Amino acid sequence: MRPSSTRVLPALVLAMLAFSVVQTAVVPILPSLARELDVSGSSITWLMTANLLSAAVLTPLLGRFGDLRGRKPMLLVSLAGLVAGSALAVGTHSFTWLVVARVLQGAGGGVLPLAISIVRDELPKEKVTGGVAAISASMGVGSGLGLVATGLLLEHWDYKSIFWMGLGFGLLAVVLVAVRVPTDPVVDKNGGADPLGALTLAGWLSALLIAVSQGNTWGWTSNRTLGLFAAAAVIALVWGIIEVKVKHPLVDMKMMARPAVAFTNISGLLIGFGMYGSFMVISNFAQTPEKLAHYGFTATVLHAGVMLLPSAVGSMVAAPVGALLIARRGPRLPLVLGAVLGSAAMVYLALRHSAEGDIYFASAVFGLGVGLAYAAMPAYINGAVAAEQSGIANGMNAVLRTVGGAIGTAVMAAILTGDTMKLPIPVQLPTLDAYKHAFWVAAAVCLVAAVVPFAIRRIKEIPAPAEAAASPELVKTDA
Repeated sequence: MRPSSTRVLPALVLAMLAFSVVQTAVVPILPSLARELDVSGSSITWLMTANLLSAAVLTPLLGRFGDLRGRKPMLLVSLAGLVAGSALAVGTHSFTWLVVARVLQGAGGGVLPLAISIVRDELPKEKVTGGVAAISASMGVGSGLGLVATGLLLEHWDYKSIFWMGLGFGLLAVVLVAVRVPTDPVVDKNGGADPLGALTLAGWLSALLIAVSQGNTWGWTSNRTLGLFAAAAVIALVWGIIEVKVKHPLVDMKMMARPAVAFTNISGLLIGFGMYGSFMVISNFAQTPEKLAHYGFTATVLHAGVMLLPSAVGSMVAAPVGALLIARRGPRLPLVLGAVLGSAAMVYLALRHSAEGDIYFASAVFGLGVGLAYAAMPAYINGAVAAEQSGIANGMNAVLRTVGGAIGTAVMAAILTGDTMKLPIPVQLPTLDAYKHAFWVAAAVCLVAAVVPFAIRRIKEIPAPAEAAASPELVKTDA
């Protein structure tokens, strides 16, 4: 007998919220953390780079181990990393150990593919679409809530309170998952380990993300940056060859080449670019001192977070709307509509940005778009892969969203730092034109993401065991 969605789903959604809140909560306070820990502005960015890198590497690995050995045990391992990292961050005053803590927290990235796989395995067929949409949309909800929570906590306590919040969220998620999520019977008993594939995957992702994240600091044409890009390309090629040759690959390259998977992953990369890049740009814009720059709102960290709160509300609304659209029309419509809404929100900000209401409105529209897109991507993937590949397939999609986010924040930072104002004080502020250019770039990327799904002609149902197969609404014809 399948467990009810009201028992399982809240535990999985909370687990997803715990990770997404922890991942973004430190973003608004990086400058103040640099002063608190007495490190340079370039060094403090490793708190984000380390977390992104860890999540990118561990997400597909935990997803695949979930396919092989059971989703619930790996979900608890993922949350244990989040809890351990938060506990270490609470207990240390060392920058080095704080970076280590952020690496441990990155293990929480495994929650997304594992939770989606559990929903697919355990919930009644008619509840799968809504469950997957809720988990996916909660990524955007948690990101928005994390920015607001940071501001609220810093109004009363120091930066340690942010990591206490992560610890509390993580522990609660562990308890709920342990009690409410059943031990899943669906594992790939015929699969095997692929240590060389895992090592090379970690290698090219590490080289790529470090180069992207540090490119603005080191210089995009520096030997270190170009060397890492070259290393990423070579190792990625080796990884692809290994995955084609080995008997039990970590990632089935034939699966990744299916149009429904490949083009959905491209959309994920582009949507990740737009989401993380726009969050960074909007937050910086809102906090710009208006008297000095003649634009912006001189917002505090809390105020800037509140301006982005409508994005969390939009993502929350998008979950049931996305599920309904997927059930009736297939996943293409919500994915295209979500990307179009994201693009429209950025175009709006490029043209109108003088009032706080402009930020609130655009944030809500953008959050609705991201929520729709995030709900649609797992539906495409689950309809194209067998149940025993669900974890790794959704894990790789999550990785590409992370890579897109890293590229997006790096590109936006390069745009903003490439056109600064000449001020009589030693402070660098981007010009208003720089922000306009950043909004236009984000709009263009989201628009491209809206076009990509039209390359997916049809999702063919995979011949998996009946109980583990995707629900019928996930395999609708989109042609």
